[in-house]
Amino acid sequence: MEPTGSNRINELVRQAIAGNGTAFTALWDIHIESLRMFVKNWLKNLDDLYVDDICSRSFEKAFRQIGSYDPSKSQFITWLRTIARNTALDLLEQEGRVHSQMVSIDDFARQSQMVDSLPDQMASPLESIIRDEDQVETEGYVEKLPSLYREVARKRLIEGMQYKEIAQETGLELNTVRTRIRRARAIIDRMRKEED
Repeated sequence: MEPTGSNRINELVRQAIAGNGTAFTALWDIHIESLRMFVKNWLKNLDDLYVDDICSRSFEKAFRQIGSYDPSKSQFITWLRTIARNTALDLLEQEGRVHSQMVSIDDFARQSQMVDSLPDQMASPLESIIRDEDQVETEGYVEKLPSLYREVARKRLIEGMQYKEIAQETGLELNTVRTRIRRARAIIDRMRKEED
């Protein structure tokens, strides 16, 4: 019999801490709407894209930091909301800094002309070999991913598709695509470290 309610969440958290990416995806599915509502209610002037970005980044941080989560201190959703609050504050502060450092359109046009005038550099034979070897290695890691992540990872990391294209082709939400690709990359990084 499958656990329900908080027992189910505790079990998924336990599995996620043990490194089970599928369990973390289930935590995403359970909590994403609640987290969106929390961010929307807290920061009423933000548009949906910004809210989704905060939620996506928050889950990414939670995924990376899941080992530090202590279920005896707080519920998972409380921990997740704390991460979301800090992520939102960081993004808002960053955006404030970005706006203060904006340049005029004329400066941008001059910079674009400078970039356009730079000659294209041909890859050396050695660089081509290294790139091809990296591609083959990446393909091997993608094939080892859990099926939940394999398709989107293949489309992004091997075929070079954009997130929106992947979302349209697979019928998944854009944030789901982003999250799965981030998790796939994290799993691949872990596989690489284990092989070193």
